[in-house]
Amino acid sequence: MSEVDSSNVPQTDTRPSLETDRLILRPFGKTDEDAVFRICGEKEIAANTRTIPHPYPRAQAVKWIEAQPEMWENGKAAVFAICLKSTRELVGAVGLEINEQDQNAELGYWIDKQHWGKGIGTEAAAEAIRFGFADLAVHKIHAHHITSNPASGRVMEKIGMVKEGLMRGHIRKWGRFYDVVFYGILNSDWQNR
Repeated sequence: MSEVDSSNVPQTDTRPSLETDRLILRPFGKTDEDAVFRICGEKEIAANTRTIPHPYPRAQAVKWIEAQPEMWENGKAAVFAICLKSTRELVGAVGLEINEQDQNAELGYWIDKQHWGKGIGTEAAAEAIRFGFADLAVHKIHAHHITSNPASGRVMEKIGMVKEGLMRGHIRKWGRFYDVVFYGILNSDWQNR
């Protein structure tokens, strides 16, 4: 892991930054509000996530960004802005919601639709998995996707996650119920990959 300086984050912030071949994964800061509002405001982004509403209120972007330092400090989540190394453009988010009692974490991500199909989600998710196992020492990382978003499942498979099951009619979004596919990977699986 390589630390990356970000002038967008307060100096007292202890959240880490990570780096991959093409990406910088850094903490979100106040100046990211416009990008989060724009990306999450896209109906296609909201349609593929459980918690992003459409329309997406600007106040929700502000509240979400402001909540992240405390979530990190309390050991509840590690969320990163996905930025292109070449331009520093914010193109998405990847994070781990941590369950300390069970020593597991839920992986989640969203990518600006203009950058779909470029392997950015896979690269960012793989680094989040590495961080979760190597730095946070969780036992398991799990994720899920609605069946209408098979591209997300392909990302999970590419990073070594294994399909663990299907839950029918598990999520309700915009008045409709969706089936959900669950994936997981154990720390031992990751170490022996």
